[in-house]
Amino acid sequence: MDIDTRLLRYFATVCEEGQLTAAAGRLFVSQPTLTKQIRRLESQLGVTLFRRSRDGVTPTAAGLALAAHTATLLESWEVALRATRQAEAAGGTLRVGFEGSTINLVGLPTIAEFGRLMPGWQVRMRQNNWFDPTSGLASGEIDLALWHAPAGLAREFATARLGTEERWAALSVEHPLTAHETLDFADLLDEPFVAIPQEAGAWRDYWLGTEERGGRAARIATVAHNADEWLAAVACGQGIGLAPESMRRLAPRPDVAFRPVRGLSPSQVGLYWLRDQPVTPAMVAFIRSCRETVEIG
Repeated sequence: MDIDTRLLRYFATVCEEGQLTAAAGRLFVSQPTLTKQIRRLESQLGVTLFRRSRDGVTPTAAGLALAAHTATLLESWEVALRATRQAEAAGGTLRVGFEGSTINLVGLPTIAEFGRLMPGWQVRMRQNNWFDPTSGLASGEIDLALWHAPAGLAREFATARLGTEERWAALSVEHPLTAHETLDFADLLDEPFVAIPQEAGAWRDYWLGTEERGGRAARIATVAHNADEWLAAVACGQGIGLAPESMRRLAPRPDVAFRPVRGLSPSQVGLYWLRDQPVTPAMVAFIRSCRETVEIG
């Protein structure tokens, strides 16, 4: 039987926390998403892993049996991952994840500067996976992630800050609000939004402006599964969205208008990695290259 190691990690975190809400917070996923994944694991194993009550969750006998082996399984997998990554590092490849259009922040000058600092090395760029809140950092698929993120995320991940950037509204050019040069977020609260998947956890909330909504739920018109799909939905008038200010120049479309929004906190733009991950010379060189060549805003 094949089991996704992410499900085991979710299971282990729920066991440690004893609360789905607290575990979801640690994992950067929503509670419904975490509940769904635990049920998926239970379905695959054919057992009930937790008893649920008002006070939280308690492992069943089957859950305790699995918990006794989970730490060893995950540790063995981490050892295998480190060995795999070290083998690839010997070949001189740094893996960097990007959000949608932000891949365009990094161009030939950045890669050339990195090559000067790390002769013989290459940069492999990959668009971030919206179904993984860590974009592949936790699974070891990437070494660094370039994110537009809330400032608080720097408490959870190690960060090399590159700058700050405002969140703007993206709308179809036919939308009546494009008549305004600047928008108030209060005027967008009842607008239908193009959302990213629920599996994105805190990222979905961030790009819906949940913190600034004062408890009012966002109206979700449609869900996009990647950046191109998201932009196409906005262009077609299926909903509006929030995006980094730089998107208007990095991914312009004649059928999409971008407007500044008052009442939203700015994004912190930076390169992020796991706090317990050793910082390699290649990571340091790429951070330095970005600081020399990447223009924010």
